[in-house]
Amino acid sequence: MSRSPVRFDTAWQAALDHAQQAAAQFGMDVVVTRDVLGRACLLIDDRQSPLAPDDPAVVVLRDAFTAATRPFTGLEPLLFGDKLFAPELYFDADDRVEVTPRQATGTGPGSVHVLERTVIGTDWARSTPAPSAGASRRRDRRVALYGFKGGVGRTTATAVLARYLAGTGRCVLVVDLDLESPGVSNLLEDPAGIPRHGIVDHLIEGGVGNADGLELVTRSSALPFKGNGEVWLAPAGGSPLEGEPYDYLAKLNRIYSDLAGLNPGDGDRPFAARLEEAIAACEDQVTELSRRPDVVLLDSRAGMHDIAAVTLTHLSGLALLFAVDNPSTWEGYKMLFTQWQQRPALARELRERLRIVAAMFHSAGDAKRLPALRDRAQELFATTLYDQLDTDEDGPDDESDELYHPPLEDDDAPHAPIPILFGNDLVGLDPLRSRDWPELPFVEAAYRTFTTTVERLLPKLNPAPESS
Repeated sequence: MSRSPVRFDTAWQAALDHAQQAAAQFGMDVVVTRDVLGRACLLIDDRQSPLAPDDPAVVVLRDAFTAATRPFTGLEPLLFGDKLFAPELYFDADDRVEVTPRQATGTGPGSVHVLERTVIGTDWARSTPAPSAGASRRRDRRVALYGFKGGVGRTTATAVLARYLAGTGRCVLVVDLDLESPGVSNLLEDPAGIPRHGIVDHLIEGGVGNADGLELVTRSSALPFKGNGEVWLAPAGGSPLEGEPYDYLAKLNRIYSDLAGLNPGDGDRPFAARLEEAIAACEDQVTELSRRPDVVLLDSRAGMHDIAAVTLTHLSGLALLFAVDNPSTWEGYKMLFTQWQQRPALARELRERLRIVAAMFHSAGDAKRLPALRDRAQELFATTLYDQLDTDEDGPDDESDELYHPPLEDDDAPHAPIPILFGNDLVGLDPLRSRDWPELPFVEAAYRTFTTTVERLLPKLNPAPESS
């Protein structure tokens, strides 16, 4: 009988098992790396007591690791800290994920950490740097609208929310971050009014230090509302002048990489930081043209995409998670929350900024549906992001801290769904032909609870001016 091939997941589990074995055998810290092809390698921190590559124990480990992980074995199955040019890049990396800790006594098994090297997806679990006072105020007024699945009415809700908040006197900036499938721009502005440049232009031009002078925002002329509020749009892509070349796809294909500093000695420029710079540039342009935005709505890309990762973890003070009550939605959010669960500090920082939105919720004749969705949302949060009530070891590090585990009935908890009603009149609605669509009675009725609840969650108007 032929041996079953080693697949991606089984190879990774074998790599983790051998890492724990090595940490116990040598009493040294071990980092397990996985490259963009999924190939694993063990890095053993022997800087205090160097190991010889021909040591019998090392040879046995190398052979066993290779046999258990092939074809997902790194080009160098074992690497040693004493021989690495810059070992701190691995053993002190901020984006390591702990698997097992080192013994507090300093004796016994070493720690085991995981260090992923991927093309995309690292921002889901990357630690969020502490923002400055000014950056924190920027983030607090930003609202991310995200759905794990597309087609749940997220973009329409963004436009409705923008109109409502403008009607309360706020200056609202809407940023179209659904770069692969832009949509909110068509709800807010006629094509002729789109500015020459968009978010992709700032990411491209900023990559080579050439972002000054871009025209990134326009005031919406297609969204009706009353009062002295304003709605501004920062589109995904621009609308060039007649005869001016513009290759959106070529730009889109080049924006996601982390970049080195522009000049010698400059720090790296990860994608998250560059996207933050692009949004800040849009906010600053609105401020120069009119006044500082009171609210910034970030219409995010759906799915497990880097845009969504950065938007939720780095850019927003409030994140609205659109959900429909079906298995694919909950499985998707479980994958996402589990990524955050691996970083307890990140999970604690994020969880109170999240709110579930019951999208396309059919209320007529089915009063049990919303409580059922609440039950599933609370179960998801309870098993991933909330503090565990049944064990001590999973509680907060500081014993004086209270456990964060809101009860099911708490209407202000992250799991408490904010409903958007759905009716047949919304099917086939063409916003481009009916520019007064947000004022239609059935639209206002469908979104009333959503808009008023989100307004209550926002910072109060006229906060203290931010420092430069």
